[in-house]
Amino acid sequence: MLLFPLPADLSERPARDRILLTAHELFYREGIRATGVDRVIAESGVAKLTFYRHFPSKQELVIAYLELRHQAWMDWFRAALARHRAGSARRPRQQIGRQLAAALAEWFGDPAYRGCAFINAMVELGGSEPEVRRIALSHKQAMAEAIGEQLLQPAATSLASALGLLVDGAILRAQLNGDAQQALGDLERLAEAAVEPHVAAATLPAAKSTGRVRKAR
Repeated sequence: MLLFPLPADLSERPARDRILLTAHELFYREGIRATGVDRVIAESGVAKLTFYRHFPSKQELVIAYLELRHQAWMDWFRAALARHRAGSARRPRQQIGRQLAAALAEWFGDPAYRGCAFINAMVELGGSEPEVRRIALSHKQAMAEAIGEQLLQPAATSLASALGLLVDGAILRAQLNGDAQQALGDLERLAEAAVEPHVAAATLPAAKSTGRVRKAR
């Protein structure tokens, strides 16, 4: 299953869309530095003048690619978390490790999987392109916020940030050694360990309150 496929027929799409969608596929699959403007022009089927009318520089195309990728990935991520939460009787914090692992399993199983586009872009360009760094940081913040939305508990922000770090670790592990199952298993286990103190802290006041009520009776 391709999570972010190109439309089957780009010929009917506006020129800007053809350029951007072609760049999306090439930049993610082969790398930003390895993909020249001439390659994008040739594969998108536009004239060079048309390309530069829409994207005066490769830098502007890279920024547009990352913005497109961000929106597509976040739409998928939120939907995947919702899919894997449905029907669960467990509390949000207790199920988040399973949710994250199940969601990422969809992505890791995608034949086009090449890791995180934003981490990849940072490795290639982050030191020389501040705008790339800004978009990458914004993407990671949005990912943590999406995780936090699933927790529905006080202090979710700090926990969501920690879980986001675990997600990035799993993404890199699956990309580097190709062992998606090991990465997902570690993610679920470590996420549960990270969540446990928060679950215990939330449960303790309720238990004390119940004890006081029983004692009063």
